[in-house]
Amino acid sequence: RVMGNIIFWLVVLGIVGWMVFNYFRIRKAAKFVDNAAFEELIRKGQLIDLREPVEFHAKHILGARNIPSTQLKLSLAALRKDKPILLYENSRSSRVTNAALYLKKQGYTDIYVLSYGLDSWNGKVKKDA
Repeated sequence: RVMGNIIFWLVVLGIVGWMVFNYFRIRKAAKFVDNAAFEELIRKGQLIDLREPVEFHAKHILGARNIPSTQLKLSLAALRKDKPILLYENSRSSRVTNAALYLKKQGYTDIYVLSYGLDSWNGKVKKDA
């Protein structure tokens, strides 16, 4: 019984430690910004929608380019390192986290993420028919 409790607490501690590590790792890779700051950055940045094409065509932020997270490695040549990169998806999940970390590893330094994704966006959107 004591050994079971020790194992339980070691697992909990490991999970919490991993979460804290990831939190600081993503914070070093990208800046999470609210709607107002994101909208200001759109004018001078590269707006990237990381969702799949079906999701993108249903609704996306006006001016966004669709580069699904699964295709990001193949699309690096389309992204400039001298302009901010603005990333979003439906909500905050591993897609945007992994994309920001990958871009940082590839030498991109000015990366922004819409904090709560398209689900919370109150700016202009385009819906394809």
